[in-house]
Amino acid sequence: MDGRKNNGGARKGAGRKPKNDEQELLEKLSKYSDTAHEKLKDAVEDGEQWAIKMYFEYFYGKPNQTINHKNNGEGFETTTLTKEQQDKLIDKL
Repeated sequence: MDGRKNNGGARKGAGRKPKNDEQELLEKLSKYSDTAHEKLKDAVEDGEQWAIKMYFEYFYGKPNQTINHKNNGEGFETTTLTKEQQDKLIDKL
């Protein structure tokens, strides 16, 4: 016998957790909802960049990533924003 019956298939614990487990976790975490919102508000007001980024990504959605590329036969040329360019874009918001 070559042991093929033991190949493949779902691993123990693989896949999505049962709906009941997910619901229990949500119930445990829901009591912290007001605190989490307040802390995020405080961080945004304090100018924390991670909080501002999170706020915009959840409120407006993550922007589509665009890459400017050209194939000149030697590979791809990409364009990346400098820190100064990023700061200017953030200031415009």
